[in-house]
Amino acid sequence: MSVAELRSKHKLIKEWDYKAGEIVRGYNNRTLYINLSDNTILEKPVTQLMKDKFVGGKGFGLKLLWDATKPKTKWNDPENEIVISPGPCAGITQYSGAGKSLVVSISPQTDSIMDSNVGGYFGPYMKFNGFDALELQGKAKNDVIIVIDGRTNRITIEEAPAEAIDSHILAEQLTEMYALDDKDKINVAVVSAGKAADHTLIGMLNFSFYDPRRKLCRLKQAGRGGIGTVFRDKKIKALVAIGTGVKGNLNNVADLKAITERGQRLIKEIKKFDDTQCEMRTKGTAHLMEIMNNYDLLPTKNFKFGRDDSQIAKIHSEVFKSKFTQTWKDLEGCWFGCALSCAKAVDKFELRTGPYKGEKVIVDGPEYETAAGVGSCCGIFDPDHIIEVNFYCDTYGICTITFGTITAFVMECYENGILNKERTGGLELNFGNRDAALELLHQMARGEGFGLIAGKGVRFMKNYFAEKGWGDIKFLTDIGMENKGLEYSQYVSKESLAQQGGYAMTNKGPQHDEAWLIFMDMVNNQIPTFENKAEALHYFPMFRTWFGLQGFCKLPWNDIEPEDNRQTAEPAKVPEHVESYVIIYNSVTGNNIDKHELIRQSERVYNFQRVFNIRRGYGLRKHDAQPYRACGPVTKEEYLSREAFYDKQLKELVNFDPAGRSVEERMAALRKYREDRYEKLLDAVYKRRGWTNNGVPKIEHLKEIGMDLPEVIEVVKPLQ
Repeated sequence: MSVAELRSKHKLIKEWDYKAGEIVRGYNNRTLYINLSDNTILEKPVTQLMKDKFVGGKGFGLKLLWDATKPKTKWNDPENEIVISPGPCAGITQYSGAGKSLVVSISPQTDSIMDSNVGGYFGPYMKFNGFDALELQGKAKNDVIIVIDGRTNRITIEEAPAEAIDSHILAEQLTEMYALDDKDKINVAVVSAGKAADHTLIGMLNFSFYDPRRKLCRLKQAGRGGIGTVFRDKKIKALVAIGTGVKGNLNNVADLKAITERGQRLIKEIKKFDDTQCEMRTKGTAHLMEIMNNYDLLPTKNFKFGRDDSQIAKIHSEVFKSKFTQTWKDLEGCWFGCALSCAKAVDKFELRTGPYKGEKVIVDGPEYETAAGVGSCCGIFDPDHIIEVNFYCDTYGICTITFGTITAFVMECYENGILNKERTGGLELNFGNRDAALELLHQMARGEGFGLIAGKGVRFMKNYFAEKGWGDIKFLTDIGMENKGLEYSQYVSKESLAQQGGYAMTNKGPQHDEAWLIFMDMVNNQIPTFENKAEALHYFPMFRTWFGLQGFCKLPWNDIEPEDNRQTAEPAKVPEHVESYVIIYNSVTGNNIDKHELIRQSERVYNFQRVFNIRRGYGLRKHDAQPYRACGPVTKEEYLSREAFYDKQLKELVNFDPAGRSVEERMAALRKYREDRYEKLLDAVYKRRGWTNNGVPKIEHLKEIGMDLPEVIEVVKPLQ
């Protein structure tokens, strides 16, 4: 069916014209609200309180979602919202990595508040079209497309029955449909999910950007927590933002010269040092594969092991580099002006399975998290398999991190007799079985078989398998790599106490974008005491939160470093880049904050999200518990794989002589030691963050940071 034929089948449900405005120092000072139950479209003012307390991005998302929902609102209730907000600094083109948007919703996986960051052009285009955030509430009766047209200053809701669901096709169809001509395709951005988001709790969103060299749409993902499932539950087929071209100062910043100077300084660093630091321009985040293996940090066979020296060469970063199309590396950014160019792609990849078998497609990635998750974590060391799963996860609307951790858990259950071919409907899901892994993914998309069970996530499967009498709940809890209902992202945290906290103490669940402290803690021993670790688990989550308030990508912060960074007092913070972000924020908004107020901006939002979770019945100490595999060896196989290492720890750290003791005795002693240390870490971090011993923000701390809003105090007061 041609694009014209697809368009002819649209039914206009609602159109709404708005007056064009002008962004003032990063803000439109209004947001867009759409309710699909009654097709209400209206704009809301952005108050000074919102800017002062919540800043933008994730902060705006949390505030709008709080106001729109009740403590018992479920993810699939009409009143649940999806909020997309890019932040005041998003859209600048003079500094690398300024095209991020934050998506916030009540999660189908966790039942708590989820946020997920994403690149692509939709967020900045929406902002340039006049809105600092988009609130989507209610449910449509039939599949709809929402169009935000900056050419006509018109919002439309259209029933769209004929377009594809899968993202790689839908993005192309809608880009062609709404572009004036081929040159204008770069001004169209699409948000979509995919058919697997219809049948699982782990659906994600794809944000498109048009690649004029390849003449194809490419996709970036808001992957975590099942927000794509919410999107499809609301019967949204796609969002479309139509821009009018990107020019140098659409944010109307206070001091463009200062931003440009800092941006040019960073570009010089990238050109001079990237090839010898992280190789982002040639490998993207896949450069981490062998590095993580070398340090026992690469999740292998459901996080049992941290390396596989016999197999790593097959998925070495040089292997992926050889598959990436490098001709256009200077244009490999997911927003204009980003010199880090890390958005790699594999061109003309021929699929060997599924509904698109035999077709040659473009695959965005794989990123490190994908390669580790659907590769080594599942015991599959096949780069073409990783690329194929990457493609299908993207177009079906499934988070690759989540799918990898789910599949690895299922495979370990299969190898332990908890699952068998009868229980999986014929799938032989042992470690390394790439065909079974792909079929599981295709089942999720078709909404059938064992894919329906696996698509509900690790937390559901642990309880389901135990209730069926298939396995012991204690063992399942130990090996099920989830916290708060969210599957772990792809780093082995056993030997880094700080990273254990960085995962399990997160507001949304174990995602590395909040705190990645493994090298500081495990490799460089920069934070040896509980107080040191607590300070790191205060600063870094707050600093990383700040990127999500502003619309920045974190990669230009510490994946490229100034030449003299190692000589600074706090190299892990990359102080010159922190200074740059302070200058850029001030130069966009005209405000005058310092690096300390930067952290306080984040503290306000971070504590608000904690209280939001508490309002929903979560956010307490018991919810910060971790599966033991994140902390230490669960099985004899794990212990014996590093027997000398663990025995030495018992002797030197636990004062326990392993000589003559059984493996079970040694494991029990090590477990008690490690679990006790984690509890002590919780005590130290809660104290540093100004929280009670139960993880509740103290009223005096909320007053100190300026988040003592009456509705916030009302939630925490009974728990003091």
